[in-house]
Amino acid sequence: MTRQFSDDFLVGAATAAYQIEGAWNEDGKSPSIWDRFVKRRGAIADGTDGRVACDHYHRLDDDIRIMADLGLDAYRFSTAWSRVIPNGVGDVNEAGLDFYDRLVDGLLAHDIKPVLTLYHWDLPAVLADRGGWLNRDVAQYFAEYAHVMAERLGDRVKYWTTLNEPWCASFLGYGTGEHAPGIQDPGAALQAAHHLSLAHGLGVQALRSALPDSAQISVVLNLATPYPSSDAPEDAAAVHRRKVVANDVFLSPMLEGEYPDELKELTSAYSDWSFVHEGDLETICQPIDALGINYYSSVAVAQRPDGRDDAADRGCVPGTGDTMDVDKHLPVSDMGWPVTPQGLTDLLIELGHRFPGLPLMITENGMALRDQVVVENGVERVHDQERIDYLSVHLEAVGKAMDAGVPVLGYFVWSLLDNFEWALGCSKRFGLLYTDYTTQQRIWKDSAFWYRDFAMSHMAQ
Repeated sequence: MTRQFSDDFLVGAATAAYQIEGAWNEDGKSPSIWDRFVKRRGAIADGTDGRVACDHYHRLDDDIRIMADLGLDAYRFSTAWSRVIPNGVGDVNEAGLDFYDRLVDGLLAHDIKPVLTLYHWDLPAVLADRGGWLNRDVAQYFAEYAHVMAERLGDRVKYWTTLNEPWCASFLGYGTGEHAPGIQDPGAALQAAHHLSLAHGLGVQALRSALPDSAQISVVLNLATPYPSSDAPEDAAAVHRRKVVANDVFLSPMLEGEYPDELKELTSAYSDWSFVHEGDLETICQPIDALGINYYSSVAVAQRPDGRDDAADRGCVPGTGDTMDVDKHLPVSDMGWPVTPQGLTDLLIELGHRFPGLPLMITENGMALRDQVVVENGVERVHDQERIDYLSVHLEAVGKAMDAGVPVLGYFVWSLLDNFEWALGCSKRFGLLYTDYTTQQRIWKDSAFWYRDFAMSHMAQ
């Protein structure tokens, strides 16, 4: 039996623009860095791209009806910067804004609350030509984009998020190069991370200037949740270093207005941090109404026996290359990620203690499986009991944190439907709905029926 939540707890599903919209060059949209990146030989595991993805741009009304049938309280989506401002800065594309008008109005017509994310990794390609997130001017361009969106949709959208997972945008985009724009430089990753944080701060200011006082503004982080693989002090120290570098690079400036000295020491071999200008930290540390948390898994961590520090071994997170993951032989998803619901409870309680009174929201949580369509009595079905079990235990994990006094506003499953999973292409399926990429048919998985029942029982309280 899945835990029940109060009637003001948001139950939703999440997506991202590049992963579902398609229509990559229609109605005035310019290319994003992902439209370029997918053309690189070997960049995408299965050779697919996001040119069509789930064709959501053309199937908007049908997809909104599915959300209504699921009984969702809320839908978290991102807007494509290059669809709204094709040159990254300057002239606005009315056709792009019209699409998001239709999306928001369609959601509201079905009593679904829009939860809007301004940036989910798809920087306009023209801004990459200006240096991308290595250029601090892009942070100001982002603020101008945020202001445009707030002026257009602020009368109907209450929930706003500046950035989704800036860790991935910086460390995977500029560190390992496995994500767009494909740069491999640990120092560049740190610089990009700072400029993303600066964009967040400037973006919050821009949103506040255009939105009503009732608006709720947040940022979404994917925080490292390692635990020591043994009782050895060196493994505990390895966990601490992971958290300092992977988490405090965003948590500390955004919520505390500083970068810890330890963070700078651990990364000193890669950067002198001269990209931090006077006044930046004051700009970055803006009051927010909630912190979004994307959580999928926790890992066991140990100190490397040889003591070698190789940033590339740790997802190019500078300063943690002397640590390693340890296989504890737990059940895993199709991503290879261990199923560790206790890690979510622990993370929420840790954040609740560190930032008392700050509301949290689970903005992504889900499981990739090798879903297969079967025909039973003439009906196409997808049996995914493992996903149901995963969602159930993680909802229980959220409830345990709330029992401990942590304010959690809602839960968004990743994802509404199978979609383009970045560098993994269409090879991984996280959706409640199965996407047939040939026909674009949406097939309800067992987890979709289960989640509908959960959402409906929640609404019926």
